[in-house]
Amino acid sequence: MSLNRVTIIGHLGQDPEVRQLPKSQQSVAIFSVATDEGFTGKDGNRQEKAEWHHIVVYGKLAENCGAYLKKGRQIYVEGRLQTRDYEDRNGGARRYRTEIIAQRVQFLGTKPEGPGGEAERPAEDDIPF
Repeated sequence: MSLNRVTIIGHLGQDPEVRQLPKSQQSVAIFSVATDEGFTGKDGNRQEKAEWHHIVVYGKLAENCGAYLKKGRQIYVEGRLQTRDYEDRNGGARRYRTEIIAQRVQFLGTKPEGPGGEAERPAEDDIPF
């Protein structure tokens, strides 16, 4: 038996990028999430370390992420790890990227502020949950 399950809570590093897959026209959202860890270094000083996670979301959930998530928003992500390989554009070198394929994304914290300084409020019918 094996288990491939990941759960993180962190903050978005940028707005989600939403695209359509060429063959199926299914929506896919791609974004990064930072998690941080505090620890005491060898010198006795408190230090922080951020870890960046690449997130991939498919389907209706991807569309919702694109519509409602903004840089800095805190989220909960649950999914599985997947490593893919690709060729570097600049030299053709083989590269590897480990991503979290999200099955569940929950929006946490306060909503990001809009251009007028107040929190953005989608119409009641537009809320996906």
